[in-house]
Amino acid sequence: MRRALITGVTGQDGSYLAELLLGKGYEVHGLIRRASTFNTGRIDHLYRDPHDENARMYLHYGDLTDGARLIGLMRDIDPDEVYNLGAQSHVRVSFDEPEHTGNATALGAMRLLEAVRMSGVQCRYYQASSSEMFGAETPPQNEETPFYPRSPYGVAKVYGYWATRNYREAYGLFAVNGILFNHESPRRGETFVTRKVTRAVARIKAGLDDHVYLGNLDAERDWGYAPEYAEGMWRMLQADEPDDFVLATGSSMTVRDFVEASFRHAGLDWQEHVRFDERYLRPSEVDALRGDASKAEKVLGWKTTVDGARLAQIMVDADIEALEHEGRPWIDRVSLPEWPATP
Repeated sequence: MRRALITGVTGQDGSYLAELLLGKGYEVHGLIRRASTFNTGRIDHLYRDPHDENARMYLHYGDLTDGARLIGLMRDIDPDEVYNLGAQSHVRVSFDEPEHTGNATALGAMRLLEAVRMSGVQCRYYQASSSEMFGAETPPQNEETPFYPRSPYGVAKVYGYWATRNYREAYGLFAVNGILFNHESPRRGETFVTRKVTRAVARIKAGLDDHVYLGNLDAERDWGYAPEYAEGMWRMLQADEPDDFVLATGSSMTVRDFVEASFRHAGLDWQEHVRFDERYLRPSEVDALRGDASKAEKVLGWKTTVDGARLAQIMVDADIEALEHEGRPWIDRVSLPEWPATP
């Protein structure tokens, strides 16, 4: 049985990846931060009591700011694959908490890479890099596009990217960077703009709210469906040689386009309900991101099937349904794509 360690397992990407790996027969170990409230809602449907002889998912307290703990966990778990998805990942918040973002997102990656090296564990390592690293560079962006980050988050991700490449070249680690463009789902955090919009649509349609307040509607993003991107992460670690890959849909839409598609799907006029609030503007903005994932398609056989417009419909439908059953955790009910077997 193959064994994987996922940092950020309680997040959107971590939950989909854990689901995917369990479905492939893996034993999955997840890193979670200690909190006084439960923070495992996205993975509760996957978890079994560890006393159950059929349990294949185990959670461990730890943090990317604690290097000693990471080394100990690497030795105890002895994973075949490590997926570093943990980070302070909210771009706007990174302007308010730049030091914390650097500590968790940048140095966290370095600590985990060093834990792999110092523990001597023979594993394959995935680093969650981001399209925010490209920042002000003109789209389309691919693996050869220079980095020009426009936020503390983007800067931190550039650090993690180069740390991963350095450990691959200096120590011979099988370490890869997945440069993922925006990928969303009904499991997205409620403060991220896509989920904020679709949740507002559900509440407005139900008569619970009248308006939603947003910032820059002109920003252009390449939005895809998160479960498909989890598949891409896994495929990168199955490749013959370690390399870095962009995952993207190859198409983009503005925030305004996403808003309009979301409200229209619910039979609403977005202009009647959207209000502007300058507090949601970033000090420096990334105007346009659109990825070129042709390398991933050629080498990994990966290609997305859900574009931004379809994504908006999926998320609106899920938030409307969730509101009807508010008080119980939401589990995705959308059929995931079938993927051909990986050689």
